[in-house]
Amino acid sequence: MAMNAEVIRREFPILGTTVHGKRLVYFDNAATTQKPRCVIESIRETYETRNANIHRGVHKLSQMATEAHEAARRYVAEYMGAGSAEEIIFTRGTTEGINLVATCFTDAYCNEGDEIVVTEMEHHSNIVPWQMAARRHGLRLRVASVDERGVLDVEGMFAEVNERTRLIAVAHVSNVLGTVNPVGEIVRRAHERGVKVLVDGAQAIAHTKVDVREMGADFYAFSGHKVYGPNGIGVLYGRKELLEGMPPYQGGGEMIANVTFERTDYNVLPYKYEAGTPDYVGSVALERALRFVQETGMEEIAEHERRLTEYATEEMRRIGGMRIIGTAAEKGGVISFLVGNIHPFDIGTLLDQQGVAIRTGHHCAQPLIDKLGIPGTARVSFAMYNTAEEVEAFIAALKRAISILQ
Repeated sequence: MAMNAEVIRREFPILGTTVHGKRLVYFDNAATTQKPRCVIESIRETYETRNANIHRGVHKLSQMATEAHEAARRYVAEYMGAGSAEEIIFTRGTTEGINLVATCFTDAYCNEGDEIVVTEMEHHSNIVPWQMAARRHGLRLRVASVDERGVLDVEGMFAEVNERTRLIAVAHVSNVLGTVNPVGEIVRRAHERGVKVLVDGAQAIAHTKVDVREMGADFYAFSGHKVYGPNGIGVLYGRKELLEGMPPYQGGGEMIANVTFERTDYNVLPYKYEAGTPDYVGSVALERALRFVQETGMEEIAEHERRLTEYATEEMRRIGGMRIIGTAAEKGGVISFLVGNIHPFDIGTLLDQQGVAIRTGHHCAQPLIDKLGIPGTARVSFAMYNTAEEVEAFIAALKRAISILQ
């Protein structure tokens, strides 16, 4: 059954606001999604009814908060198809999850001269942590290329894989190009060579079903705020046997079993990687967000966003001087573009004056932008609550902006 975006929109209070006297058209969903009432109410409910530090408290509020937090972990594990809740680590977001793996995996499993493979389309958060790890351990960073359509050269990637390769770090979906990478194939071929795979799922989690066991990923990271959840909470999935072999990421409370001045014994999974007071408010709100997505229907959301992307692409291509960056056959709801010699910042500014929110710049993917030889792009990105009428409003606003700037 087709999804009714107009009904969905009623659950998102911010979509009723105006910007510069215009009804808001929010097409910056790849940067962050808006939040439904159930998520906002979840945050308020926690603070009003069970706000207490978790895990070690004997009083009722602490026990209630602990159960809600751990129930959220169990739900996330189920949602992602993880083997157990032990494999779900709550983080501050995708960036922290990748940094955790880049630090702890390389500490445990890499030696000087070993290699990590990344791709040209990666977000900075899936490049810089590996550069830092490479400097610490004397590793080599290899880079798999992307063609002019924005398609990853998988054959070229595996030409880079050798007996010293320890891990491939790859985006599930590119935040600039919208390219959906064949992560299942990449994992299968990597595992045939004894290589582990980390998948950056930031741009996929809200748009496609993720089953980490079916995919076979060794690590999978995402952010709550990309999937209608709160900011400051994220998830790192890691295979249990790998996590158990890695050292902790940070020291402090919660990640310990016993501490003396002579030594510390670390806690069991997943708490070994969750030093300090967890975000027990954000975890429960994230569960609410994921339930909202599940109840709406991932297949319905994906189909709705596919139609919007096709419609917007078709209408944009009718505009003179339009250049769409990223034309892979397998593509998510992201369209990056340039028009003639107009700077994307100018387009974004004039669209904002007309109530249309888009993103401009290098999108934290400077190596990709540099390879393409462009100053950056303007980017529109879609979510379940966007409509064809909003696409039409965007096209009209874009044409007005171009007429002023040319």
